[in-house]
Amino acid sequence: MARLYDAVLLDLDGVVRVGSRAVPYAVPVLGRIRDAGCRTAYVTNNAGRATADVAGDLRRLGLAVADGDVVTSAQAAARLAAERCGPGARVLVVGSEALRLAVAAHGLRPVASERDKPAAVVQGFAPAVSWRELAEAGYAVARGVPWIVTNTDPTAPTQRGVAPGNGALVAVVRTATGTEPVVAGKPAAAVFREAAERAGARRPLMVGDSLDTDVQGARRAGFDSLLVLTGRTGPADLLTAPPHRRPTHVGRDLRALCAPPLAAGRQADGSWRCRGWHARVEDGELLLAGHGDLGAGLWAACTAAWSVPTPPDPARALAALARAAEL
Repeated sequence: MARLYDAVLLDLDGVVRVGSRAVPYAVPVLGRIRDAGCRTAYVTNNAGRATADVAGDLRRLGLAVADGDVVTSAQAAARLAAERCGPGARVLVVGSEALRLAVAAHGLRPVASERDKPAAVVQGFAPAVSWRELAEAGYAVARGVPWIVTNTDPTAPTQRGVAPGNGALVAVVRTATGTEPVVAGKPAAAVFREAAERAGARRPLMVGDSLDTDVQGARRAGFDSLLVLTGRTGPADLLTAPPHRRPTHVGRDLRALCAPPLAAGRQADGSWRCRGWHARVEDGELLLAGHGDLGAGLWAACTAAWSVPTPPDPARALAALARAAEL
């Protein structure tokens, strides 16, 4: 599959790593496609960490990653600000030092107060963001200054549990001003286009574990996507996915990058066949039968489910996949 594209863009959590550990098969597969000449970029909504720090984490997993292979929503937000404001413009930055550095890298002048007459506001997450900083952003946004945010993730994982994320901080400014921001991070298209440009790609493949961020964002950017089942998304989510969240490809894990893409063909009886599996929709139910690779079975089921306007009940197809997994 990887040979069909000129770069592979990868989400991190649930695709490449889970916590501090590599996802099974991730390190050897990514090493193999990189050795074969496929460019890779690692795409994250995290705007609070420098790319060098994220790349260092990936190198400790055993991956050959340069600092420039990591693309963050901070970089995408900074580019949007530069496109709107032009070189040398003052930009009110609310967030981390990494966000300030990303803004400065585009020739913009980071400032900290609305009194500095900024041409734009760029907001991202940092644990130290204060009420005063949010107030300065609110003053600027209220007078009509363009407002760009790195992402709207509502929560941020911590060692103690789930904490408010950048989306919660964005909501403070939104509530105060009644204004909606321009979003740079997933599922907006900007961060995907940033990653493709940095990778020098014209036809990239986005690989993710989430339908509502990775797949939906790739579709908005006009890119193909591979959904892997090593993170957030399960078979039931795929079978009931709305059209704007349906991936181009599905794989059980990153080994799908080294295999031919799955394809399902329509049969004379109206069913869809993929390798040893066939699926059809009958009386509002999704039916699946066959044997062999479970990924092929899931793809047959997906193709059948997505071929009808009303999502069928996937219970029997899911049961068939579960039985096959036990054999």
